[in-house]
Amino acid sequence: MFRLSDFDFHNKAVFLRADLNSPMKDGKIISDARFRAVLPTIRYLLESGARLVIGTHQGKPYSEDYATTEEHARVLSELLDQHVEYVEDVFGKYAREKIRELKPGEVLMLENLRFSAEEVKNKPIEECEKTFFVKKLSQVIDLVVNDAFAAAHRSQPSLVGFARVKPMIMGFLMEREVEALSRAYYSKERPRVYVLGGAKVDDSLRVAENVLRKGKADIILTGGLVANIFTLAKGFDLGRKNIEFMERKGILKYVDWAGKILDEFYPFVKTPVDFAIDYKGERLEIDLLSEEKRLFDEYQILDIGSRTVEKYRQVLMQAKVIVANGPMGVFEREEFAVGTVGVFKAIAESPAFSVVGGGHSIASIHKYGIEGISHVSTGGGAMLTFFAGEKLPVLEALSLSYEKFKGRL
Repeated sequence: MFRLSDFDFHNKAVFLRADLNSPMKDGKIISDARFRAVLPTIRYLLESGARLVIGTHQGKPYSEDYATTEEHARVLSELLDQHVEYVEDVFGKYAREKIRELKPGEVLMLENLRFSAEEVKNKPIEECEKTFFVKKLSQVIDLVVNDAFAAAHRSQPSLVGFARVKPMIMGFLMEREVEALSRAYYSKERPRVYVLGGAKVDDSLRVAENVLRKGKADIILTGGLVANIFTLAKGFDLGRKNIEFMERKGILKYVDWAGKILDEFYPFVKTPVDFAIDYKGERLEIDLLSEEKRLFDEYQILDIGSRTVEKYRQVLMQAKVIVANGPMGVFEREEFAVGTVGVFKAIAESPAFSVVGGGHSIASIHKYGIEGISHVSTGGGAMLTFFAGEKLPVLEALSLSYEKFKGRL
């Protein structure tokens, strides 16, 4: 794959595909973590004299955080201490004129790429390169830099469509992500511990199945809804309230799949021994084998319990490699952040090489000031796809572009 050091960017129009999709409240971005992650690439390109065009998406159509990128341009201007012009267009005549007017060292931000209908669906690379998005923008850009690791599991025009049209280059963030995830996945050091939490149950089951079957993991620790599904698959009753909630979420169908994984790898998948509920406004921890578990009929599980945190901690402190995705519970409520904070602090304190990813995971790490994790990945879905042993379309596109254009260097 091409790296930034392979090219001279002076006076070249460079389209940088970043993933600056960020949590928003009242029209304002409330976390600039993804901006900071891509800053080294942006600074390098500007210092190299590139005429820089940044493209990102924000939210999904009809979602609450579906917004223009005007705020993104403002946040980036502050971080760079340089004006970033917001262009209220994606690939139309106005956008193309603005790109042509750029001078070396100047930067503009295109409108939310998902305002273009072509950008919303995943399509094969052959179809992506035939889109108006690629045809129009390729008229005014010389090179493409892809630093959108968090979207690397998607196959959309801005992400893969230029691969055979223009040289496509890895940004520093993309390079760092691929290096860290590959190191964790292919490591021969043992024990290798995977911590799977959060609500992406199907993705987590794909990861569990892949890493256990291919001998990439020695132990899997579970939290969040992933733990609840495995706990049900082990034959425990989690009560009417929790089963109804999982049914509404559409994840009860995964119990059989979790059961098959347990049949094959039973001792290697660990589930919580206690859980926490909100009982009359207070955190109450309930042992899975106690009589109190009848309360699960009326109260929803919101976190793993302290005994589970301690058991998980002992495993994590012995690990040589740790991969973690997703929180252990509803960490947004302080009294139910005990599991997430406890487990992530143990990961940070462990001597293991550790990779932690997922939007909620990153948010909890920042919120509680946890330091010491080897690599915090910007990608949740992309990271899970990688550890599930599946191909990432963006990495495939980068390889394809290298093969097509390497002779021109």
